Amino acid sequence: MRKALLCGTALMAVFGLATLAPAADTIPVGHLACYTGPTSDVGAPYGNGVADAMKYINENGGVAGKQLEYETVDYAYKAPQAIATYKNWVSGLKPVAIQGWGTADTEALVQFVARDEIPYFSASYSGHLTDPTGKSPKTKSPAPYNFFYGPSYSDTCRGLVQWAAEDWKAKGKKETPKFIHMGANHPYPNAPKDACAAYAKELGFEVLNPIVYDLKPGDAKAQCLTLKDSGANYAYLGNTAGSNISLLNSCGTVGAKPQFLANVWGWDENSIKAAQESGDGVAVPLGSPSWKEDAPGMKTVRAIAKVSDPTGDTYRNLHYMRGVCSVFYMKDAMIAADKMKGGITGPNIKKGMEQMVNHVPAGLEGVCLPSTWTGEDHRGTTSVQVYTTTYNGGDFKFNKQSTIDVPRRDDWLGW
Repeated sequence: MRKALLCGTALMAVFGLATLAPAADTIPVGHLACYTGPTSDVGAPYGNGVADAMKYINENGGVAGKQLEYETVDYAYKAPQAIATYKNWVSGLKPVAIQGWGTADTEALVQFVARDEIPYFSASYSGHLTDPTGKSPKTKSPAPYNFFYGPSYSDTCRGLVQWAAEDWKAKGKKETPKFIHMGANHPYPNAPKDACAAYAKELGFEVLNPIVYDLKPGDAKAQCLTLKDSGANYAYLGNTAGSNISLLNSCGTVGAKPQFLANVWGWDENSIKAAQESGDGVAVPLGSPSWKEDAPGMKTVRAIAKVSDPTGDTYRNLHYMRGVCSVFYMKDAMIAADKMKGGITGPNIKKGMEQMVNHVPAGLEGVCLPSTWTGEDHRGTTSVQVYTTTYNGGDFKFNKQSTIDVPRRDDWLGW
């Protein structure tokens, strides 16, 4: 098994290791990780979940008796480096599947992976990746080989604003609620912006002009003053957790206190502890149970976590579990592919994914959401679990609010 953690300029020096053809009893897989760079606060735990899951699979019989031959590259959230890594993998490692990360790089690689017939399991949940045939007029590009675990950013934001509309009514408010999108001017925070704004308008919100704030943590008092002056009642946070901690701390100092709605990478246990009272009440879509919970599948997750921490004492946050789920959906698609003519190839893995109906990987019940992919629709799920969070003297709590089943509308495919 080839395992390498590569970063920066070390990349090109090590790619020579991948020039040999993989052995017949191995399955080559690329792992594009973000252990450094502006989204590493959430990229590191997710990448650890992916790496631990693949090693665990190998230590427990592999996939249909074959070992995953994987190579991990830290691309530091730089899209050009991701593209260069991909091209080197295609000529060397020759992966039949890739576990990826960000939106800018995943969207840039859509046509490459389609051409090369390599299923790409990203941690970008961009709605632009959900239309495999390009039948939707709003689709940027057909994405037949792109998959991800969980609802898209667009459907997640739609679920949050649907919850916000219900929250507004429950509070007995009569005036028109105001919604605002906040985030960096970058493909990841921007991915759901237009789609979510359109649905917010459908639900009766007044949609305000977006506010831009940096993906890197920093003082955001100016943005918070703009937010306060806008009169927004509900504010969607499009950035990752580290950036959002800074924003909420800044907003707390100037008294900007709308109901914040975080994207799936935008709030977690570390955020709650760091922001403390400034972050109380943030609404977050949980895509997995927390480490503290006792869902049946957490037994498997805890066994996987011991791959890198035999003591089992290391706390794994929400993003770790999503990384595990992504790998195990890939594994199950490979098992299905192994039974097809030609065996475990990219096209057969794709077919394996598109045969899943309300599927949960064995042993991960209660951890991974039941998911369905078809050859016409790569929205695995549109179920959004909304929680609010509270900080309590060094500890934290996730408070279940609602499960929103976002409509699977044809006009929302690829958007």
